[in-house]
Amino acid sequence: MTADLAGGYDLVVFDLDGVVYLIDKPIAGAAEAVGQLRGRKTAVAYATNNASRRAADVAALLTGMGVPAAPAEVLTSAGAAAAVLAEKLPAGSPVLVVGADALRDEVREAGLTPVGEAGDEPVAVVQGYGPDVGWRVLTEASLAVRAGAMWVATNTDRTLPSPRGPLPGNGSLVAVLRTALDRDPDLVVGKPGPALFTTAASQAHAEHPLVVGDRLDTDIRGAVAAGLDSLLVLTGVSGPADLLAADESERPTFVAADLSGLFRPAAEAAVPLKAEDAGGWRVDRDGDTVTLAGAGDPVVALRLLCAATWSGVPLSGITAASDAARELLGAWKL
Repeated sequence: MTADLAGGYDLVVFDLDGVVYLIDKPIAGAAEAVGQLRGRKTAVAYATNNASRRAADVAALLTGMGVPAAPAEVLTSAGAAAAVLAEKLPAGSPVLVVGADALRDEVREAGLTPVGEAGDEPVAVVQGYGPDVGWRVLTEASLAVRAGAMWVATNTDRTLPSPRGPLPGNGSLVAVLRTALDRDPDLVVGKPGPALFTTAASQAHAEHPLVVGDRLDTDIRGAVAAGLDSLLVLTGVSGPADLLAADESERPTFVAADLSGLFRPAAEAAVPLKAEDAGGWRVDRDGDTVTLAGAGDPVVALRLLCAATWSGVPLSGITAASDAARELLGAWKL
């Protein structure tokens, strides 16, 4: 058994946006990380809440980035949503699609009839991310739901990571309908629900999977819900301050700056790190306050501080006692 973190697992399930790529640009080291896993015969899967691409398109995009992927290894919230609707509705039922062509294609392939207007009397509305979603289709969806159509959202991620910073995600578009209708969707299919992860594990016949994600509220929360270990990488949406304030339902097993953490000892990524000093850093706790001193790897400091904040110290109770600590807390906006 390999002594590094990844060596303890028989399947690694990657989120995509913020972990492997940003929109359509690969994150440094992602291709090498996946290649190393494949070289040691560790199964790999990809689970994404982004409903704007079909599994085959995602696999082609990844392969084009130098991250080899087969369509069967990709699980999307679009495919999962269409499968759920196909289970609940008679074949051929009209479904109003709010989102990209990929979601429409998934609905059609599932044996249902995609439509675009409330006047088509849809029995369900399925809503996923699409860069061209606008007022007209949201209006039709609102009218259809008011008329009694079931409302299914592929996911509720408020933002999408990008090289320019966070962009509005499907959750922001769902919020438009939630405000107009004064109600929540009848069903949210993707993460933080556990289905994408449990399906990936089942397909790979994995007994001990690891989930790798960049979002606490979807990737990590979904892994916790599925009873799986997880690694948070700091290359996407959730940052150090988010991790320090994380609710118990959103706390990862490990944290690393990027995917290279998969190939270091698990003990170097385990969170929280319950010690007074490590890696050049020292923490001193006094009741509801904690002081960080020294210098070193920022992730080590983060793991040390999680031990304090996860046991009752508020973010406002973190202070610095060295120049490096002050610089680090400032970068984390603490």
